[in-house]
Amino acid sequence: MTKVPKILVVDDEPKIRRIVEQSLRKDSYRVVHATDGREGLQKAIEERPDLIVLDLMMPEMDGFEVCKALRSRGDNTPVIILSAKDELEDKAHGFNLGVDDYVTKPFSPSELALRVKAVLRRVKGEDLAPRLREGKFDDGRLYINSKSREVKLNGEPVYLTAKEFDLLWVMANNPGVVYSRDQLLDLVWGNEYFGDTGTVTVLIRRIREKIEKDPANPTYLRTVWGIGYKFETVL
Repeated sequence: MTKVPKILVVDDEPKIRRIVEQSLRKDSYRVVHATDGREGLQKAIEERPDLIVLDLMMPEMDGFEVCKALRSRGDNTPVIILSAKDELEDKAHGFNLGVDDYVTKPFSPSELALRVKAVLRRVKGEDLAPRLREGKFDDGRLYINSKSREVKLNGEPVYLTAKEFDLLWVMANNPGVVYSRDQLLDLVWGNEYFGDTGTVTVLIRRIREKIEKDPANPTYLRTVWGIGYKFETVL
């Protein structure tokens, strides 16, 4: 029997919770909800949802604080932020904390449902082209397994969000190929994401912090000035 994904909706506005829940239930998701950030964090720990729809501005704890607390626990549950704030700085901060998508209020419930579906597919690896779905990279220091979505550094697990893994694997699967930010945005997010190329920059920085000896002088994820990025094997 196919498992029905469980979605945790965290928002202090009853109307928003109701709209989101009704939209998600139409797609047969199981929905649980929380009314503030602190309750949301507790529900995330207790319920172990497959994805969290998380409001940004809430009492007790805001969405960023909840996300930071989850990531500090090693919890990589996908998170979609809902926010009335559309500033690039807020989006960059969210992605820097490991947020998987960012939806601005007011929003279309049907668009949010599509975003949820897209993020869940990325977690399962279904968004990558077939030639990228399975494979391994192993140079004795960095190990990547696209089938199990496992990454290790010197034998120790490295925890990446769904998008971080997809971005890393797209590049590691084609070492030496230079990708522009627009190309990476299309390869990893496809047509279902309406963000900007700054998102790619943020994720590259996050991945470097996790796999590079010196993130300021990376050896794997190299910047090609004026063009984009490439993955280089380390001998």
